[in-house]
Amino acid sequence: MNVRYFAAARAAAGLEEETFDLAPGATVADLLDAVRSVQRPEPPAGTPPLPRLLSRSSFLLNEVAVRDHSAVLKAGDVVDVLPPFAGG
Repeated sequence: MNVRYFAAARAAAGLEEETFDLAPGATVADLLDAVRSVQRPEPPAGTPPLPRLLSRSSFLLNEVAVRDHSAVLKAGDVVDVLPPFAGG
């Protein structure tokens, strides 16, 4: 599964995207656990750590909003991490 990070999530992750190999039947929650388990460098000043951002973020699964973290993923799926945005 491919994870793409946007805005503050990109800064906290230290990269734009990364790939995870999960077992068949893995869910969005499993993928988020895998993302949290990666050791990352300290984010830039003023940027919360990625685990904290994930707890407040919205997610897209193949460009469709997904709120049910028990949704099962398939090989080749793309999950976008969209942290809260300020402004209008």
